[in-house]
Amino acid sequence: MASTYTFADPRLAKLDGFQVEIDEGRERADIILNRPPFNIVFMPQRDQLRLVFETLDEDARVRVIVVRAVGEHFSSGGNIGGFMEASPEHVSKLAWNIAAPARCAKPVIVANRGYCFGVGFELSLACDFRIASETTLYALPEQKLGQIPGSGGSARLQKMVGITRTKDIVMRSKRIPARQALEWGIVTECVPDAELEKATDGLVDELRAFSPIAQRTAKKLLNDTEDTMLSIAIELEGHCYSRLRQSEDFKEGVEAFNAKRPPKFIGI
Repeated sequence: MASTYTFADPRLAKLDGFQVEIDEGRERADIILNRPPFNIVFMPQRDQLRLVFETLDEDARVRVIVVRAVGEHFSSGGNIGGFMEASPEHVSKLAWNIAAPARCAKPVIVANRGYCFGVGFELSLACDFRIASETTLYALPEQKLGQIPGSGGSARLQKMVGITRTKDIVMRSKRIPARQALEWGIVTECVPDAELEKATDGLVDELRAFSPIAQRTAKKLLNDTEDTMLSIAIELEGHCYSRLRQSEDFKEGVEAFNAKRPPKFIGI
């Protein structure tokens, strides 16, 4: 049963446009955008989202984090007026805040439906798994404002789909439907709208069945080696494999395999 998450940090005493729930029985925390109908992201919300991810990353009760939204749209993007009011120093932190899901050691799933524009898309790109309803439209529309994406969107997207498709999306402020996003490798899974929650729940349960330490290691390794030479990536993979060889979870996994029983991982 999910309940409201209580934060000790006074900066999170009143969340701006979102809420956080925890289901200890399912080792799951949900970050829920809750400013319908378009779930516009305001400047203070960006700072708070970073703090929330950092807090959940340290919470032993949480194995998997889900980002989702209330209503028919994930987010139409940021509060445009806020950009003119924010200082250059504050604006320079936008990408760091929105990259919090990628820095988080735990698996992060985002459930998208409807509009997923601007910072909503950039936040989703920073997550590990993107499950999209067939209603989802992705876009980086900043060119229409005389601007470019500022929270890592164009950079992350280019790594996923290449420069040609990224120019098509960024320089034309083009909207990409969920099915096309799946074909291009942006989306992990595309499902009918009525099945979005079920698909998200299923992925949470699937990830929980794996070793927490192996999951953390895999995520960090893949993030760290995305921009490295193949030979270096293979070397780093070997070091990570060697470290996991000493873990209790690996020992349990081998014993469970030989005994033909489900493993009971503890994360060490």
